[in-house]
Amino acid sequence: MTKSNRQKAMEKKDMNGAVKDIAVDRFSAERWGRASDHLPSEMALAVYVNRQELVTILCTPTKLNSLVFGFLYAEGIIADAADVASVRLCEEESLADVMLSDSGYEVPKMRTLTSGCGGGAAFKMQGQKVDSDLVISPKRVSSLMKQLQERMALYRLCGGVHASALADPDNLLVVAEDIGRHNTLDKIQGECLLRSLSTQDRLLLSTGRISSEMLLKAAKMKVPLIVSRHSPTGAAVSLARELGIALVGHARGKSLSVYSLPERLQAHRT
Repeated sequence: MTKSNRQKAMEKKDMNGAVKDIAVDRFSAERWGRASDHLPSEMALAVYVNRQELVTILCTPTKLNSLVFGFLYAEGIIADAADVASVRLCEEESLADVMLSDSGYEVPKMRTLTSGCGGGAAFKMQGQKVDSDLVISPKRVSSLMKQLQERMALYRLCGGVHASALADPDNLLVVAEDIGRHNTLDKIQGECLLRSLSTQDRLLLSTGRISSEMLLKAAKMKVPLIVSRHSPTGAAVSLARELGIALVGHARGKSLSVYSLPERLQAHRT
């Protein structure tokens, strides 16, 4: 699939500030030498809601607006982009200052530390069952994963990041890259909110391990199928079966493993 000039320009703009050039000592062909290496940038973004500190997210400084909206939605703090009255993003201060339409919102005192890169955080750990008639062939899943690999611009440049995508059975709709697996899903959700793009009955593709908290984010998005190049956790498999989500792992080349709801992948056994 050939990229449009608009898509290439958007990818280039999105990588501004996401990469650092670092001088390294490199050993090659039995010799030492100096070289420059590309590394993914990292920032600790402090998110304030109604002047109250909510959370600090370790992330890659791209699509920060989408990340904030997606995180707030995933945690049930907002139900729609219209619930946010204003957002002030200041990368120099690593700060996102969010004011809600509901001025009486109080930040929860309890949170759960997750397995996210750098230590993720979640305030709600309950999922909702996904009802969907989505069915897709393993061949189409493999094709979509190939598309994701082709769209991983930041990973190709420096490595060290995860990528996720929201897709329909034919094409990728939104792609996000970040040092944190969970952040990629929040960025996708946030971008969809800002673009008024539905996530229901779509697929989520990911390069990273699928954990239970990622399943909960998928359920919140009403996504009936999540695919990864790597393996899921045992808790993620149990949760996927409970929530009605088809969970696919080890999706590489033309092979994949289905851990729950194989009927969503035309995988009925006779």
